[in-house]
Amino acid sequence: MAQTKTGVLIINLGTPDSPSVADVYKYLREFLMDRRVIDIPFWRRFLLINLIIAPFRAPESAKGYRELWTPQGSPLKVYGLQLEALLQQALGNGFDVKMAMRYQSPSIKSVLSHLKNKGFKQLIVIPLYPQYASSSSGSTMEEVMEQLKGWEVVPEIKIISQFFDHPLFIKAFIQIGKKYMAQQPFDHYLFSYHGLPEHQIMKSSCDNYCRLGDCCSVYHAKNQYCYRAQCFETTRRLVQELGIKKEEYTICFQSRLGKTPWIKPYTDEVIKQLAGRGIKKVLIFSPAFVADCLETIIEIGVEYKKLFLEQGGESWQLVESLNTHPAWVECLKQMVLEGASS
Repeated sequence: MAQTKTGVLIINLGTPDSPSVADVYKYLREFLMDRRVIDIPFWRRFLLINLIIAPFRAPESAKGYRELWTPQGSPLKVYGLQLEALLQQALGNGFDVKMAMRYQSPSIKSVLSHLKNKGFKQLIVIPLYPQYASSSSGSTMEEVMEQLKGWEVVPEIKIISQFFDHPLFIKAFIQIGKKYMAQQPFDHYLFSYHGLPEHQIMKSSCDNYCRLGDCCSVYHAKNQYCYRAQCFETTRRLVQELGIKKEEYTICFQSRLGKTPWIKPYTDEVIKQLAGRGIKKVLIFSPAFVADCLETIIEIGVEYKKLFLEQGGESWQLVESLNTHPAWVECLKQMVLEGASS
């Protein structure tokens, strides 16, 4: 009898099929129409996205994607496919690894259709977001379950919803960061995470515990699914291993959209404050992303660098994301094996 394989589905956010305005518009529309991303009534979201945000944002975003694009395509998809192959190699013949995107292609629907009749006893799903948020991890998990509900035979499902504190995830960022720290001294270190609206943090609060303040200074049961608390905990683990003192680093949040309050401090405002303090050399980590993309390469690596230099800074160095780093591949392998044995 043939050995039953375990299916492994790794899922990232998504990317346009090309940097054209039309494809960027299509991507933005699908992404922003997700009720978990912009959590307002459907009719308001429909009008806001289709009449205002997507039409006006698509041409500007397309410029960034054109700058980002490589001959092989979008870095997020390129790294994703490479990671799929490396993880398959690491796990061996007992597993069938596939990569999907929450938005655009390859879609969760198309990849699960490919996996549907494989006869898996177990399917392990890893949304590639280290810190849990409803708008990323939650949305991805919801879409997976939506596609699986029509299957006649549903295998055992194991979803790894967060890995912000996994030792090998931390180790991978440490190894990349140390490479830059060995090259020159830095005056300050930034840990910039993707932002979220404040009200989304409050909505996920356990027993109304969240105060958007020092409640994140310790990670425990009350804030175990708080995105902000997980970002703080990731940073604490990184700075401890890197030997960075408390006064030498700042946690901040980027990529805000609209006029509603998002979690603070904002990365662009922190940059101005650092320059005002005479900080000249900054090393910046972005541990909310496991693959380089528009938010890391362009927003941090180009736009924020320009802002810092304009404010009088001298050296701005982005620590690249995990991409296909060996410790990251090993981290995913261990998470899969742990999931398969639990």
